[in-house]
Amino acid sequence: MRRLLVSSVAVVALLTGASAAAAQDPHAGHAGHAAPAAQSEDARLAAFFEQAFQERIALSPQQMTSLGLKTDYDRLDDATDAAAERSLALAERQLAQLNDQFNPQTLSDESRMSWRLFEYGVEQARLSNRWREWGYQFAANGNPTTGLPVFMINNHRVDSVSDAEAYVSRLRDAGRVMDEIAAELRDRAAHGVISPHFVFEPSIANTRNIIAGAPFDGGADNPVWADFQRKVGALEADAATKERLLAEGRSALTGEWRRGYETVLAALAEVQVQAAAMPDRDAGVWRLPDGEAFYNARLRLSTTTDLTADQIHEIGLSEVARLHGEMQAIMTRVGFTGSLQEMFAFLKTDPRFQYPNTPEGKEQYLTDSRAFIAQVMAMGPELFHDLPRAALEVRSVEPWREATASVAFYNSPSPDGTRPGIYYVNLSDMTQVLKPQIEAISYHEGAPGHHFQIAAAQEMEDLPRFRRFGGYGAYAEGWGLYAERLGLEMGFYQDPYSDFGRLSLELWRAVRLVTDTGLHAKRWSREQAIEYFQQNSLLSERDIVKEVERYLTNPGQATSYKVGELKIMELRRRAQAALGARFDIRDFHAVVLGSGSVPLEVLEDQVDAWIAAGGGRPD
Repeated sequence: MRRLLVSSVAVVALLTGASAAAAQDPHAGHAGHAAPAAQSEDARLAAFFEQAFQERIALSPQQMTSLGLKTDYDRLDDATDAAAERSLALAERQLAQLNDQFNPQTLSDESRMSWRLFEYGVEQARLSNRWREWGYQFAANGNPTTGLPVFMINNHRVDSVSDAEAYVSRLRDAGRVMDEIAAELRDRAAHGVISPHFVFEPSIANTRNIIAGAPFDGGADNPVWADFQRKVGALEADAATKERLLAEGRSALTGEWRRGYETVLAALAEVQVQAAAMPDRDAGVWRLPDGEAFYNARLRLSTTTDLTADQIHEIGLSEVARLHGEMQAIMTRVGFTGSLQEMFAFLKTDPRFQYPNTPEGKEQYLTDSRAFIAQVMAMGPELFHDLPRAALEVRSVEPWREATASVAFYNSPSPDGTRPGIYYVNLSDMTQVLKPQIEAISYHEGAPGHHFQIAAAQEMEDLPRFRRFGGYGAYAEGWGLYAERLGLEMGFYQDPYSDFGRLSLELWRAVRLVTDTGLHAKRWSREQAIEYFQQNSLLSERDIVKEVERYLTNPGQATSYKVGELKIMELRRRAQAALGARFDIRDFHAVVLGSGSVPLEVLEDQVDAWIAAGGGRPD
């Protein structure tokens, strides 16, 4: 689906509004320090943003469900180009209304910040929309067919008979959605936008998995069918009603749901033949029509900066060299006398650094990850004034989507508290998992990484909701990478091999800068990128291939991590130098996290203003 084009640059929530609390409270944010007229204008602007938010999410039944609402609970999103055009048209109309109805000079600083972010979101939407047809629907690290079962299982609550009926309606509506996905797949292929050949086999396998098992065949219950049975079974309803609901669910799955997925499978098979004629060796987007301009747009969307591909490439090379030096210091500390590449080989092959490839080994990984997160929660108040209220769980990726799922990732909690934040780990092959890296991954994806940033932002009820639920990849992923380093400051990574693992993950993100730009701007082959990874990183062979294939199918996104982390570290050093003894790490984190996810240029302005004001805990 076209949202893959913008990836973690969250233009999905780009134009939307304030929370009801902010709309009702004219003193929200810094407005309490403004004159009465400004207070009134702030309240009016908050109401405008709230209305804009309601209009925006009304276009997306699934986003409303994710926010805990049950409006249009029986419908799924529109996956057509027409829907994308409607979304952009709404954005432009709302921005015009903002400029017509308000004067920035009459607003508080916080309201002007919201104005700036609203406008920036529309600019991002324009750029994303301009290039949406260049995006690959089916990528190496995800596709729209597996996303729908995850949504139904994790997001669609069944608290009543009508909720169960809405679940069935959505199962039926999946036929329409899959028809739209198949049509878009064929249309993009007709215009030369075809995913690399390596994408098709796992995408087809995962899509087939979604219509495997009972009630489609004689196997074990399909995950969606098992989910629906469990949710209906928990209802307070008579046996006849439950029997009716289950019969309707079975009919919807074996009817419209299966037919829709079979339609996508047919389209994938057709386009796979076309992809076979295009060598994976040269799969950078430079081979697409206007591919260079597309990649430049992707870099802008992913980094929220004007950095060129050449600049990003050089930053990556510099960071790789620096991190290799820090790794050499740890090698000396542990008495390893071989080369860096030999150290990599040692960690990849020595059994002490691997979990058993068994159910027990997988459970131990989850247990260790939970322990790492627990120690952060215990020490969190030493580095943060406030911790998120939402719970955080660690789960393994469901087997039916392991082939196209990332190594690890975070799912945000629901605002109403009914769904926790979820740190997912892909445990499909434990021979490819390295123990020394688990600690840093846990800090990045869980706490104090994405959970402290994303869940905390959702809980900032004095901010407009487009700021609470939207965001930018360079900020979010930059914070996640920064959080890995915070573990060191909290006194963790006691094992030097674990600290080496931390450096290896930072190195991984530096290598991304080199390989992503190499593939798409310097016309590296897939094999060149894999070889560079092998020579310069600790990643397992499987993960190296998955990473390179991810960059090929989601161009630019991987550059967001290191670009964002470098900016946060630059701003921290600036604050420490300017404030001296007045610098408090908790205050700095409150500034960085306190405005929600923002473009890097906005983050820099926020930190500079805080420094100019003399530091201290932000209001």
